[in-house]
Amino acid sequence: MRQFAIGDIHGCAKALRSLIETIAPTADDELIFLGDYIDRGPDSKNVIDQILELQNRCRVIALRGNHEIMLMGVTAGLDDTIWRNSGGHATLASYGGSLQKIPDDHIDFFRSLRAFYEVEESIFVHANYVHSVAMPLQDEATMFWKHLDFPLPLPHCSGKRVFLGHTPQPGGNVLDSGYFVCIDTYCFGGGYLTAIEPATGETIQTDRHGHARRTPMRTIVDRFGRATRFLGSKFQSIKRPKSR
Repeated sequence: MRQFAIGDIHGCAKALRSLIETIAPTADDELIFLGDYIDRGPDSKNVIDQILELQNRCRVIALRGNHEIMLMGVTAGLDDTIWRNSGGHATLASYGGSLQKIPDDHIDFFRSLRAFYEVEESIFVHANYVHSVAMPLQDEATMFWKHLDFPLPLPHCSGKRVFLGHTPQPGGNVLDSGYFVCIDTYCFGGGYLTAIEPATGETIQTDRHGHARRTPMRTIVDRFGRATRFLGSKFQSIKRPKSR
């Protein structure tokens, strides 16, 4: 079984599609989504459609983010001003301009989201944690709303590594302290959508247009390979005798 954690998507459906195509999950694999599927990016509806479809292909663990909390509050009758100003306008547009057009299976998905996910060696949560408190006893303000700040949180009392999102990393790079890993790499704002394999630390990143991120070394290797193939073809054409 492979296991991947995936950071904040925020409506970047093309990035998610390319990421999933790269992972190519099978029935034995587990994908853990850290919340904030909606708002800000262009196609929140399609993001949810993709995740629902994934549930038929592999094991999906979907966590709750603060943007899903805001949406659910609005559907329950709360004032929508804060949500709209936090990217909700884009979500409404993707659903045809009306909350009433959100499909029932999408509402069921939002209601089913988990607060956190804990396994033998890792903890997955949307935003943050109190280091001295077991996960079932964490307060919601911390788990869903509190950004990483200084001083950074201490290692969790369980000794497990914590994977989280919520705090955008403007450079598009994963923030890895050793004992916690932040994979909100700011896809909607010009960064990347990140998937990380906890067992190996391998990361896959795609931008909002669906293009895979290439590291400088990977780019150099690719360019060297193209140049070698080009020079090789020229050399072969020089060596090939002319037909009579």
